[in-house]
Amino acid sequence: MAKKRRKLDKEFEKIIYSAKKKIELILAKIYDINDEDIQKEYMSGFKEVINDYDLLKNNYELVGFNENSETLKNNYQEKITKFESEYEI
Repeated sequence: MAKKRRKLDKEFEKIIYSAKKKIELILAKIYDINDEDIQKEYMSGFKEVINDYDLLKNNYELVGFNENSETLKNNYQEKITKFESEYEI
């Protein structure tokens, strides 16, 4: 049986790429924090964002653009917005 091809979406790929760059920037800022306790606190708060980004990226790489993609994107965007509002970075 032939393997089903992934449905690709250029706009969604741009969103994933932008999310990756934003995560890299925030991680760099967190690693620049000198106080180890504060750095750990920020990292623990940021783990949810990273997890949602990983789900989004992995789903797109494995399955492609599908009905779950928008939900995963929205979850990521909600988490990053919440993190940015709770933590001054």
